[in-house]
Amino acid sequence: MPHLPLWLAPVERLLDAGGPVLGILALVAMLVFGMALERWWYYRVSWRLARRQLIRRWTARSDHRSWSARTLRQVWTQALVARLRRPLPWIKLLVALCPLLGLLGTVTGMISVFDSLALSDTHQARAMADGVARATLPTLAGMAIALVGLLLISRLEHVIRREDQRLNDRLARALEENNA
Repeated sequence: MPHLPLWLAPVERLLDAGGPVLGILALVAMLVFGMALERWWYYRVSWRLARRQLIRRWTARSDHRSWSARTLRQVWTQALVARLRRPLPWIKLLVALCPLLGLLGTVTGMISVFDSLALSDTHQARAMADGVARATLPTLAGMAIALVGLLLISRLEHVIRREDQRLNDRLARALEENNA
């Protein structure tokens, strides 16, 4: 591994201590948090603009009471909320993958520990303790990433439910204000 700048030396030591699976977990974590950051940006910028446009389009219609108008409103709102929900399955998949990758790191680490113990004649307890510590580091990282990812997913789902309700409420209120 090429040497990183001095301020990234702790990260380099952590990746060396955890093995290659820890690097994969770091990439998965960057994907999860990058997608969550993108959703936050979408919600703060694009969602509000799209919601206002939908409300304007709905109030500009002359027919609001017929079955086809209510169906069209439902289709429009579902399509808009689906855009807000779009990357959620991918985030869930990546979060579910984290503990499995951590377990993979532990298993491969333990295999290397037992292999090195079988090859050495001394059976040093210190070497075994270091190997076990190295093997459990990916599990710790995988569980930590998954826990934070679950919190992000829970928050995103809450925001999506709330915004779906707000959108429907604002469409109804805009219609009442337009008719008054």
